[in-house]
Amino acid sequence: MKIAFCGKGGVGKSTLASLTCYALLAKGYQVLAIDADPSPHLARLLGFREEKIVPLAEMRELLAERAQKNGPFYVLNPHVEDLPEKFMLRKGALRLMVLGAIRVAGAGCACPEQTVLRHLLTLLLLEAKEAVVLDMEAGVEHFGRGTVASVDHLLVVVQPYRGSIETAQRIGQLARQLGIEQVHFVGNALRSPEDQSFLEEALGHKLLASFFWEESLAKAERQGKPLGEIDAGAHKEVLKMLSKLEA
Repeated sequence: MKIAFCGKGGVGKSTLASLTCYALLAKGYQVLAIDADPSPHLARLLGFREEKIVPLAEMRELLAERAQKNGPFYVLNPHVEDLPEKFMLRKGALRLMVLGAIRVAGAGCACPEQTVLRHLLTLLLLEAKEAVVLDMEAGVEHFGRGTVASVDHLLVVVQPYRGSIETAQRIGQLARQLGIEQVHFVGNALRSPEDQSFLEEALGHKLLASFFWEESLAKAERQGKPLGEIDAGAHKEVLKMLSKLEA
């Protein structure tokens, strides 16, 4: 089962992705977590606090070397097969790959480096033999690259405000154009049943899951604690969500 989380920036993709990893581990899955967000947080949320995490996107010399960058020229099919073994973090049944995403203002085109990251993400998604949880970068630009077409379920995280809803609707349209059949909307940081009703009416879809605001999760985030250590109702909601996806 390959699950990707996407949505507007700040809606809680990383939080829900980490909770999903914990739930899959509790159900006995081997889990591969992939953080492809420009500001990666998944390692901290999953308890890799002792590691010095350097996203691959920041290893510009390595990416340029793999792209065989020579002036304006670079290869379109770079060698990336050995990178997971070199840079994968492991903790029991959990593996984590922190890709990040290249965001350098005014630095011109980063096409060669993006090509390496895109090929690596495709390799991870296609060859994984365990459950995969992908924390995607915010917004809709990455859908034009089609790197998520191989996921089984695309979960669009949305909060009850217009900007988040508009982004979620656009993501849904682009995902279906890519042929992703299982596109689901997940409400997050809801404050009341009225928020849930508002989202479902605005989206024109039932929510796959509804996560209500919990102070314990917000406090854990502020303190930098792994979310697996927190007693929160969200853990039960994630398990219910996974049962729906498994079915």
